[in-house]
Amino acid sequence: MHTQTIHAISHDHNFDDTANSANEKKTLRVIILTLITMVAEIVTGTLTGSMALLADGWHMGTHTFALGITYFAYIMARRLASSPNYGFGTGKFGILSGYTSAIFLGATAIIMIIESIDRIINPVNIAFNEAIIVAVIGLIVNILSVWMLQGSGADGHSHNHHTHSHSSDKPHVHHDHNLRAAYLHVLADALTSVLAISALFAGKYLGWSFLDPVIGIAGGIVIGKWAIGLLKSSGRLLLDGNDNEEINKQVITAIESDGDSIVSDLHIWPISSDALAAAITIISKENRSATEYTTRLNNITRLKHTTIETHLCTDATCKCKQ
Repeated sequence: MHTQTIHAISHDHNFDDTANSANEKKTLRVIILTLITMVAEIVTGTLTGSMALLADGWHMGTHTFALGITYFAYIMARRLASSPNYGFGTGKFGILSGYTSAIFLGATAIIMIIESIDRIINPVNIAFNEAIIVAVIGLIVNILSVWMLQGSGADGHSHNHHTHSHSSDKPHVHHDHNLRAAYLHVLADALTSVLAISALFAGKYLGWSFLDPVIGIAGGIVIGKWAIGLLKSSGRLLLDGNDNEEINKQVITAIESDGDSIVSDLHIWPISSDALAAAITIISKENRSATEYTTRLNNITRLKHTTIETHLCTDATCKCKQ
């Protein structure tokens, strides 16, 4: 049995530079908007003695902190993109940030539910007019934030370890878990504002004050569901999970298309939110180069980094295709 050795070509691992740069700017704009709102509400609340405005101002502060995690991840991923200390690049900075933000999102949901239950047990008087104004301000800010964070795209640039390849097929959809986390934070706040406004109007005009905590529980459950979904998806990527059988089939089909090669070992794992790496061992009856095999994989745009080991089948005991 013969093992073919191939030499690596040096390149960077910043696969999603264009998309990440755009998303970083979007996040910064949302942070600035949230900070301005936070300062305005805290100052106004302090000068007027409005506890509702003051409380929402500090709530905006926690919101800014969560968005700051997202922005920090983009900065670190960009600054360390060329560092040799990260073998497959810094794509997982964003995934780790998404996972961390999901924990904060889940904690927010739990706090909402606990506070709502407490309000059911121990009702309090609500200053409806003041509360409605604060909720409307929060909704406007969150709608603007959601609009700013809308959309995330990446080109179909494919980059392999042994040969540089540029796929000509259509661009694939970019899934940025870091931006997704920020988006869910502002969307959760927007949902909370809508539910709060509905409950406050019902309480003011219909006397249904009980709706405020009930809707709070419903909102907490919805936000908790979003948090669990983000935790699952980002956690799977952090643990190098790959449940995409279609990608595996595409790789095997492409490699074995000549009829005399067989994939004897295949490992595919995520190296960023939308980029995959692969380590492939191939047994062939012909002395084919690794470059030939990487060329066959060019159309699989998510496969950015490929390491191929080839073995030449020379005797009848080899399990090659006949």
